[in-house]
Amino acid sequence: MTFSSEKSAGGVGPSADGSRISAHAAQVLRAGLGAFLALAAVGGLAQASHQPWILGSFGATCVLLFGFPDGPFSQPRNIIGGHLLTTFTGLLFLQLCGPGWLPMAAAGACALMLMMLTRTVHPPAGSNPVIVFMAQPGWSFLLLPTLAGAALILLIGWLYWRLLQRRRWPGSWY
Repeated sequence: MTFSSEKSAGGVGPSADGSRISAHAAQVLRAGLGAFLALAAVGGLAQASHQPWILGSFGATCVLLFGFPDGPFSQPRNIIGGHLLTTFTGLLFLQLCGPGWLPMAAAGACALMLMMLTRTVHPPAGSNPVIVFMAQPGWSFLLLPTLAGAALILLIGWLYWRLLQRRRWPGSWY
């Protein structure tokens, strides 16, 4: 089946003449391939190393990085900075206040404010304090899976956009 740029249910529909794939459908396929490669790399490394390379928020990071690569929330500063800052905030609140819904909510609110103040807003990272309070990990969680996983996804994104898609990415490193 071929696709056209005409919007239908889900934003992609068959072309009238059945002869081409639209730019939109190609964009959707490229985004899916990028997300697959990044998540497969993180998941495969987690399985091979028996280490926790995966955060639930990494799926949403891939949505932004591969679906909307030019957006401000998809830039390296936001991806790395947002994930590190929010995980650190979650760990700090967990350490200082202990587990509970109020410290978790306070950690999430503070993490948001800190991302805004430091210009590192990355919406998927907003879930990291919640993940921290659910998992109750130690400080090493900041390095693995947070930093290592985000850095690997960023590297895959850079390689994907530069080498496979031959386009300039990122818009800005900082």
